[in-house]
Amino acid sequence: MLRVGNLSLSLDDRPEDLAAAVAAKLRLQPRDVLSAQLVRQSVDARDKADVHFVVTADAALRNEPACLKRLKPGLAAPAPVERHPDIPPARFAKRPLVVGAGPAGLFCALTLAMAGARPILVERGKAVEERTRDVTALQTDAVLDPESNVQFGEGGAGAFSDGKLTTGTKSPWQRFVLETFVACGAPEDILWRAKPHIGTDRLKGAVANLRREIIRLGGEVRFSTRLTRLEIRMAHVAGAYLADASGETLLETDTVFLCVGHSARDTLTQLYRDGVRMAQKPFAMGVRIEHPQALIDRAQYGPAAGHPALGAAEYKMNIHTPDGRGVYTFCMCPGGEVIASASQPGGIVTNGMSLHARGGANANAALLVGVTAEDFADDHPLAGFTLQRQIEKAAFAAGGGDFRAPAQRVEDFLRQRETRAFGSVTPTYRPGVTPADLRAVLPDFIVRDLRYAIPRMNGILSGFALPDAVLTGAETRSSSPVRLPREKDGRAVGLDGLYPCGEGAGYAGGIMSAATDGIQAALNAINGQISL
Repeated sequence: MLRVGNLSLSLDDRPEDLAAAVAAKLRLQPRDVLSAQLVRQSVDARDKADVHFVVTADAALRNEPACLKRLKPGLAAPAPVERHPDIPPARFAKRPLVVGAGPAGLFCALTLAMAGARPILVERGKAVEERTRDVTALQTDAVLDPESNVQFGEGGAGAFSDGKLTTGTKSPWQRFVLETFVACGAPEDILWRAKPHIGTDRLKGAVANLRREIIRLGGEVRFSTRLTRLEIRMAHVAGAYLADASGETLLETDTVFLCVGHSARDTLTQLYRDGVRMAQKPFAMGVRIEHPQALIDRAQYGPAAGHPALGAAEYKMNIHTPDGRGVYTFCMCPGGEVIASASQPGGIVTNGMSLHARGGANANAALLVGVTAEDFADDHPLAGFTLQRQIEKAAFAAGGGDFRAPAQRVEDFLRQRETRAFGSVTPTYRPGVTPADLRAVLPDFIVRDLRYAIPRMNGILSGFALPDAVLTGAETRSSSPVRLPREKDGRAVGLDGLYPCGEGAGYAGGIMSAATDGIQAALNAINGQISL
C-alpha cells in the first residue's frame, strides 16, 4: 500500500475516480491501481475560477515493489501503519475518580477503563441523552438550569455539542480519538476531512455510546454529581467529597483526574481553598458575529458557491492590533446558530454550534480579543473569573434581565450608536435578543480592538463588515483564565494524586486537544502506579 499526496479532484469527481487520479499521478495504467482509499481531503479555493479538492490517498498497486522503484522521489511512499501506542494494564489500589464528562474526562475515563482501572466518572449535569434531546434543549438548558455547570459548544464542560475536531496540536492519540468517535456513531468522513466536524445531532448519540463503552469496560458513571472538596493528607489526595441528591459522601481514592472544563468556577474556587495551586492565564473574550451563510459561500468559493460537494463555507482570520492584543475568529459555525451557554444566574454567555448538515441560513463565529493578566486588576489566581462575571452581568442587564442577549448591527457598532432594529440578518440566539449598544457590555479595549479589526477583516473576507451583520454578546468563555500548574509527569504541583487536564486546567483549546490531554493524564497516572 502506497500513500500518494497532492492529488487534484474536481468538484464533480466521484469516489470511483480516485483510483484514476492515482494512476495519472504515478503515470501508471488504470489497471495497475487495484484500489484507492481516501486519507485526507481539503478544498483549494485560492483561484475562485478553479475551486477543487486536494486529496491524499492510500493505493494498492499491482506489482507494488517494482512500481515504487521506478517512481520519482516524493511521488509516493509506503503508507504508514496508523496505530496508537499501547495502553498498559493499571495497578491502582483504589478506583480512580474522573471529575467532568467533557472530552478530557470521557477519554481519560475510557483510557482508564481500557487499562482495567474501573474508573468512576462523575458528571454534574443531567444525563447526556436528556440534555441533548434536540436543538431547542441545547439552547435553553442553561437558562432553565442556571446553576448547571454544563456548557454547550466547542470546549464546553460535559457536552462539547458542536463536534469540531480541527486542532493544531500533535498527539499520537489523535487517530484513536477520531476512530473512537466513528465507532460510537460519528460520521466516517471525520477520518479524512481536513476540518472534521461531527455536528450536534450526530454527536449526542456518539457521546452516549462512548459512555456506554466506559461502563461496558468496568467503569461507572454518576450523573447529577459534583465534586465539593478533596480530602488531602500529607500533600496527597486521600479522598473526594461528592454531592448528589442524597447528600455529600466521601469517596476513598488516591487518584483524581480534574477534567471540569473552563466554567467550573465553584469547583475551582473550592479547590483553591483546599490548597491546589493555580495561576492566572491569558485568554480571550468578545462577541459572536452572524452573517448570511450565502454571503460567506460567495466570498470563499466565488462561482462555485452552492455546489453540493462543497457544503457551507468556513473562514478563519487573525488581525494584529496596535496594542498587541490581536483579534481573531474562533469556533466558526457554518450554517449554525448562536446558543445560550450561561452557567450562573444573572449572566449571559454566548457560544455557537452547527448540526452535521450545516444547513442553517446564518454563519456565526466568535470574534475575540486577547485578554492578559494585567486586565484582571488583581493578582488573585481566579481574578479572571471576576472579569468574566462582570461582563456576563452587564450583558444580562443590557439584554433586559430575562436571558435575552444584547445584540448590535455591525454598522451601528462601528459608528458607535445604539441599535434600535435589525435588518437583513435575523439573529439566531434563543430565547431571543435585545437591540443594544455593546459598549455598555464590553470593556473599552475590546470595543476598540473589534472596531479596528472588523473593517480589516472585511478586506480579507468580502462582506465581513456587512452593515446588517449581527454582533451578540458576550463571548466570555473561549478558554479558561486559570491554569493549574503540573509536574512533568502530569501531577498537580505540590499535590500527589491530582491530575489536572483539559481546558479547565488551562492545557487545551478544543475537543481534540482536550481529549488527547485526558488520555495522556490517564497514561501518566497508570505509568506512575506501575513504577511504584
